[in-house]
Amino acid sequence: MAIAKAERLMNLALCLLGTRRPLSKRELRDSIEAYLEAGSDDSFNRMFERDKDDLRELGLVIETVENLDGEVGYRAGRDSNRLPPITLDAEEAAALGLAAKVWQQARLAGAASGALQKLRAAGLPEDVDPYESHGALEPRIPVHEAAFEPLMLACRDRRPVLFDYRKATAARPEPRHVEPWALECWRGHWYLAGWDRDRGAERVFRLSRITGKVRSRGAKFTAEVPDVVTVRETVASWAGETADRSALIRLRTGAGYPLRAKAARVRELGDGWDELEIPYGHGLDAWLVEFGPDVVVLEPAELRADVVDRLRAVAKG
Repeated sequence: MAIAKAERLMNLALCLLGTRRPLSKRELRDSIEAYLEAGSDDSFNRMFERDKDDLRELGLVIETVENLDGEVGYRAGRDSNRLPPITLDAEEAAALGLAAKVWQQARLAGAASGALQKLRAAGLPEDVDPYESHGALEPRIPVHEAAFEPLMLACRDRRPVLFDYRKATAARPEPRHVEPWALECWRGHWYLAGWDRDRGAERVFRLSRITGKVRSRGAKFTAEVPDVVTVRETVASWAGETADRSALIRLRTGAGYPLRAKAARVRELGDGWDELEIPYGHGLDAWLVEFGPDVVVLEPAELRADVVDRLRAVAKG
């Protein structure tokens, strides 16, 4: 459903639910901005009838009555549209609590806390702790990046954005003009998938590499948004998760835990170095560059050359 239509339906529903007496179409048109911009009476009437039917299909009970002026009035009685009691088991309660934690460091933290309190009042079990149910560890989804909230809102509202982005192999950030599609958290990092207008292709951006402010652009999307946006799959392929080969690297002792977690074999070399065999696919060179002098590629030769080229590009920048 388009954002404009969803907002219009929500405004109509709020008007019908919030009134103590039936409202005529004229009163509803004067109260909802989208109806004021509808143009002719015929256009408004068609839009209103479609919206009324859509709300009824969504389950809103709309009453039609005669008001004092002899006009047909509409209202949605609260008693007729009251939700049934909410019953949640321990796992569902824990999932809701974890979802609320996503906003713990964003401006929406207050809203998330309020929503959780309302759910408790409506039936969320008081004796269920969302975190104790997962054991001694408290699950968290960190949101440290300042770019998260403006990008989340831009994804919701389908608004293009402009930001400065520093690639792993670049010394300086470059401006990127993006139509944002979706945000995903993968292994503790947030990523944005969207359409890069300057490159004319789908791209995935790591939020921690966005510098400065995210600026909104008023224009509409130019590229079609896919039904399924595979952010994690794309990032996993960069990190070599879709492995079809093996690489042999030297890794400084005590460094590169993510690489050690992927290793099929680890051998101590002494002098502060270990040797790791790592399954990999496309994109491992870009990931290895992030570990800087703590990693030396031994085999294969083409991977070593790719890493050296990336490091030289950073040095020249």
